[in-house]
Amino acid sequence: MANPRVLLLGGHGKIARFLTPLLLNRSWDVTSVIRNPDHINDIMKLGTGKKGKVDVLISSLDEVKSVNDAKAIVDRVKPNYVVWAAGAGGKGGALRTYTIDRDAAKHFISATFTNPSITKFLLISHIGSRRKQPPWLSPDTWERFEHINQDVLPDYYQAKLAADEYFTVMARKRAEMDDQLGRKEGSSGAEARFQAILLRPGPLMDAPATWKVELGKPKEVVLEGGVPANVGREDVAIVADRLLARGDTRGWLDLLGGEDEIDEAVEMVVRDRVDAVEGEDVDRMCEEITL
Repeated sequence: MANPRVLLLGGHGKIARFLTPLLLNRSWDVTSVIRNPDHINDIMKLGTGKKGKVDVLISSLDEVKSVNDAKAIVDRVKPNYVVWAAGAGGKGGALRTYTIDRDAAKHFISATFTNPSITKFLLISHIGSRRKQPPWLSPDTWERFEHINQDVLPDYYQAKLAADEYFTVMARKRAEMDDQLGRKEGSSGAEARFQAILLRPGPLMDAPATWKVELGKPKEVVLEGGVPANVGREDVAIVADRLLARGDTRGWLDLLGGEDEIDEAVEMVVRDRVDAVEGEDVDRMCEEITL
């Protein structure tokens, strides 16, 4: 069997650059989509000495204006898995935030979830991207999120929320399609289903990997002693790699710095079937979002 191929969108971002060699070490091949050709060498160096192969596709997500634009990239790469690690990053103002973080993301979600050859999509979002206070968060913590969402980064919040809800609706539709296909073929089971993984880290920091996190439904953004539970970008990449490596991971998974070893944290959310979409109205999403 040929190596699985990963389409990595936003390939020159910090998390993506940590993630790329991890995926390559699994003997997976990675097509890294970047905008600036000056960064080609940066990406190619990530493949040095790795088991898989990396190649680069120069394409600006600013130019992805439709599902057909996204589909053209997907059809060219022919991936088995897709990772969205892209974002406007505050560059270009509100318009570009909506263009990348909402519109382009939704176009790739549509192009991917309707493609039967693709079996995994991991989207990196943000822990505060939700409408309601979830039952595991304290009022003080939710108030911090609300302040950021409404007063500090309102456009980023609205863009991420729109993409995350669309992702969630499409995941439900794809699951229904897979279940129908499984019944026709006389097969069933979680391993055969499409994996829609929404990884939602909290405030990011540049720091060496700790290999310790709180994954799933982390309760606080401040640890004991007043230390912020920021999560390092390298730790985010390691968690993403571990989630992609399994056949039984899916749903919303919030992520903060913590005390759980990453492999144990991933095992725990799978075992307990943790899904941080709890508290959100998925039925409303399905009614309101037009596919």
